[in-house]
Amino acid sequence: MKLRDSNIDKLANETFDVLIIGGGINGASAAAALAGKGVKVALIDRGDFAGATSMHSSNLVWGGIKYMESYDFALVRKLCKSRNHLIKSFPSTVQEIRFSTTIAKGFRYRPRYLWAGTWLYWLMGNGFTKIPRFLTPSAIKARESIIDTRDTVGGFEYSDAYLHDNDARFVFNFIRSGLNHGAVAANYVESRGGRREDGSWLIDARNVMNDDTFEIRAKVVINAAGPWVDQHNALTEQQTPHQHAYSKGIHLIVPRLTDSQRVLAFFADDGRLFFVIPMGQRTCIGTTDTRMESPEVQVTDEDIDFVLDNINKRLDLDQPLEKDDIIATRCGVRPLAVKPSAGGARDFLQLSRKHAIDTDEATAHISIFGGKLTDCLNVGEEIVEEVRRLGVTAPYPDALWYGEPPESVRQEFLHQARLMDLDAMTPPEAPEPLSTRLWRRYGIHALDMLEEIREDPRQGELLIEGTEYIRCELRQAQRREMITRLEDFLRRRSKISLVVSNERIRHSPGLMEACEILFGDKAQQRFDEYFDDRGDAPQETLSASTEAHNPARSESLKW
Repeated sequence: MKLRDSNIDKLANETFDVLIIGGGINGASAAAALAGKGVKVALIDRGDFAGATSMHSSNLVWGGIKYMESYDFALVRKLCKSRNHLIKSFPSTVQEIRFSTTIAKGFRYRPRYLWAGTWLYWLMGNGFTKIPRFLTPSAIKARESIIDTRDTVGGFEYSDAYLHDNDARFVFNFIRSGLNHGAVAANYVESRGGRREDGSWLIDARNVMNDDTFEIRAKVVINAAGPWVDQHNALTEQQTPHQHAYSKGIHLIVPRLTDSQRVLAFFADDGRLFFVIPMGQRTCIGTTDTRMESPEVQVTDEDIDFVLDNINKRLDLDQPLEKDDIIATRCGVRPLAVKPSAGGARDFLQLSRKHAIDTDEATAHISIFGGKLTDCLNVGEEIVEEVRRLGVTAPYPDALWYGEPPESVRQEFLHQARLMDLDAMTPPEAPEPLSTRLWRRYGIHALDMLEEIREDPRQGELLIEGTEYIRCELRQAQRREMITRLEDFLRRRSKISLVVSNERIRHSPGLMEACEILFGDKAQQRFDEYFDDRGDAPQETLSASTEAHNPARSESLKW
């Protein structure tokens, strides 16, 4: 907690060039870009970083092939280029993956027509990925025996990308990058609005953890509150051309259905696209696309029945998936940028997923609407330009603010890891060598972790049974990752609570030691707080709110 406490003190006593409100992917990439180019930037979130929409994605980094149906080719082209850029910039984290799409009889398009579309998609992505392939029903069955091909007329295979770690971890690494370059960030700090005074903003802030209040002074304010942008704009009396419409999406996490590392894509009974996505020892199924009137959403029985019904119709399983097979759920809203004058005139499902940035030069206020993980680097660069137009010039405009450390640093890490036979310490639960995971998650700081293991081999031991996390990772999290609640670690800095049942986590040897490392003398309090909020209900729902810092989660697995 020292890092967070120190940063809250700075928030209350320093003046910033820019204050960002919201620590999702838009706010995180904006903070990393501004700080990386030398701007004095602060960021707050009333929950944890990546605490809402940014932790409920499909973990896919894709060019948006489905947007071709609405002829939004400019968006597809932009997203394909962004996807390619992320693969090149984060090769350990963003990796190409094949999508296998199955077309059933009676679908609105013939398979070969859609296959031709994948070639156009491939060309729009500059031929960066593997070429598409047409698949006959027998070829689909040969590749994936669990697919029921009795009503299949064909399909195709193409490439996009996915996040090897969870989406929230990807977002946090932008926060961490901003901190490394001098940004001041704190989670669980709420903005209650603000006012302009003497050419600066004074934001009324509240420390959610102890209810202390203070003011933050900044020349420019960026509203990156995700689905709550409109609500926060009301607090600061901002009028913007864009507003948000909301689309709810859910995912179900179940035991692994197939050993292949490809995404299975289908069209649901209502024509919407949904996926079966590999997640290590688990499989993620989703998503829905349901129009909502507010950003506060939860999983309903109807949502679960829809996903289970559609997936059971399309897979040839020994036993159909049931509610008891669900380990965890994801539920969040996609905030869609719309202009009120035009938003109601279009089919909701055809609304563009591209982001929009509204700038009020008179009040030095910026609002970010919409956005996707795939587009995060573009958002960062565009925000740097908008801030420049408002009079805040970046001292180092050409500085590179994203990407993994240089290859020479990675090679030095791997050399040292081989010398100490690090991979021999890989926990049995881990799906990959320990050296691979430490580098991907911690980059240059993985070198410090090697030194800790050399000095004390116990630091390389598995700490929480049923997971892949070793002791020195908890120490790294305690020092550098601003873990404020147990939920922050189990759900966002890691994906433990997505892939391990609630009951198994509760009784895992080592969890209390992990709490002691993370929270010191508040270990028992944080432990009780986490499990008291979840109870023993077999299928709880998850509310997606940045202020719902104690959300409940469903986890019920036949172990």
